[in-house]
Amino acid sequence: MKTKILIVDDEKDIVEFIQYNLEQEGFLVITAYNGQEALEAIKVIPDLVVLDVMMPIMGGYEFCEKIREKEDYKNIPILFLTAKSSEQDEIYGLEIGADDFIAKPVSIKKLIARIKSNLRQSGASSDDEKNKIIEVGPIKIDREKYVVYLNEEQLVFPRKEFEIISFLANRPGKVIPRERLLTSIWGENVFVVDRTIDVHIRKIREKLGECSKLIETVKGVGYRFKEY
Repeated sequence: MKTKILIVDDEKDIVEFIQYNLEQEGFLVITAYNGQEALEAIKVIPDLVVLDVMMPIMGGYEFCEKIREKEDYKNIPILFLTAKSSEQDEIYGLEIGADDFIAKPVSIKKLIARIKSNLRQSGASSDDEKNKIIEVGPIKIDREKYVVYLNEEQLVFPRKEFEIISFLANRPGKVIPRERLLTSIWGENVFVVDRTIDVHIRKIREKLGECSKLIETVKGVGYRFKEY
């Protein structure tokens, strides 16, 4: 079965160009020209979404927020491809649930490389990540179901946040350098701004509430999940 990519952009020429090149790579491409159309198109459950920000009827940010609220779509990788290229735009996109943020214009080769990298990250796991259940104190992580429980109450984590907490919790007591965490979660040769990891850690801590102290910042090095 071919990997399905949903492209959402109001510029028809861009959609057709990306579609042609992805189909040459063997992908099955679904298209939409605004967020409202994309809400219908995503019902086929694509493997990844390439999403513009500024579109009529419904923009990319609103679309991203809507689908991240739904269980069926919360773990689909979302790549913003947009002319809004400031650091503030990128951080906001990541905060609402995007997995990657790419500024236009971008070469088609680079875009395809980033798509493939995110697909690998969404489907691959190393040997030490194959534990289906991770339990640290009041936190229980079910990697198979992509679910986190805190004192038996289910918490909702977008995919990148889930991967980060899983990675740290699977290595309690170990200091994980920022570079290793970024490479392990986002993959090799994928550029993300320096604050990306901080944004995700902050969102995780907010959801953990009183247990947020389990994730320690080791100044100048990285992060550690406390042994319980």
